[in-house]
Formats: sequence, C-alpha cells, structure tokens
Amino acid sequence: MQTALAPTAVSFAALPFESASNTATPVAWTDLVAHRSHLVRFAQRKLHDPMLAEDVVHDVFEAVLSGRALFAGRSALRSWLTGILKHKIVDLVRQRAGYDSLDDSDCVGDDGETIAHGAMALECLQPRPDELAEQREFLAHTLARIDALPASLREVMHLRVLQDQPTDMVCRALSISEDNLFVRLHRARRQLLS
Repeated sequence: MQTALAPTAVSFAALPFESASNTATPVAWTDLVAHRSHLVRFAQRKLHDPMLAEDVVHDVFEAVLSGRALFAGRSALRSWLTGILKHKIVDLVRQRAGYDSLDDSDCVGDDGETIAHGAMALECLQPRPDELAEQREFLAHTLARIDALPASLREVMHLRVLQDQPTDMVCRALSISEDNLFVRLHRARRQLLS
C-alpha cells in the first residue's frame, strides 16, 4: 500500500517538518513499517515504558501519514523518523511533567504584572520543614551505616564517595588497584542497600 503525502500549509514548530513549498517525497507504509522496530527500541530506551513507546511511534506514523510531517528526502528516512520521534518524546515528557511551554502566551500575576507561563512553571519551591527533617534523618542514618562498614569498605566510601576524590588519588592513598577500588565500592554499596 503506497500513501502519497500532499504538502499542507499546516506547520508545527516542535517537529522537523518541511515547508509546503518543498516537494515532498511520498513515504510508503512498508517503508515506515520497516523502521518500526528501530523506532520502538529507541523510544523504549528513552521512556522505559514499552506501551508508551508503542504509542509514541504510532503518533509518529500518524503525523507522517496524515501529511503533517513531509519528507523532503534531504536525509535518510530512518534519521528523519527518529528526529520526529525525539520531538514527540520531548513533548510527552513535558506534558507528563505538567510544565507549560516557554512559548505559551503570557498571563497576569497576582500583582498585575505580565509574566510568562514558562517562568511560573520553572519556579523552584523550597522544601517543607518536614521534608528537610526527613532528609537530614536519612542522611544521618546513611552516614552511620557507612561508619559501621568494615574498615576497607568504609575507607573507600569516605574517600571516593563522600570526599569525591579522584580514583587515582584514592588508589594511591590506599595502595590498591583501580579494579580493587571498584570491587570495594560495589561491596560497600551492596551492604548499604541490604
């Protein structure tokens, strides 16, 4: 089944669409389906949800078949489809995060000043006192558990993780190899998680 895409005057800034004046190359359904598994795998790596990945790839195919996305042939079809998919994923993440686009219209704040929607959505709220207390309690508990580790594991956690010293400096200070350092860090983290 061959689907010809007619150029339209509709433009969506969020997707890499071609202008209506360019000659669009028709994209066959079989060509789209040939790239489906690649697109689904790409979306799954980004979204970590197989069903959501399928939906986003379906949205890409819908945009192509409806004529909202026009393939001008200036790149490989897979690259072009992946570009559309990337924009669809970004839109989905923004939508799920509950943020408005920075390009949205302005609104009026409490004091009558005009402010952008995006500026309101990006405000950084201070943690509540109970959240701060919970974080401090968790930190104190974690530090106590690190101090309770065997000496060889405690030393690497203090130097590499808490003091953030470079790997080579920690290895020299403890007279151990890099591989041994990573083994000790792994064992320390496993004990802290158990």
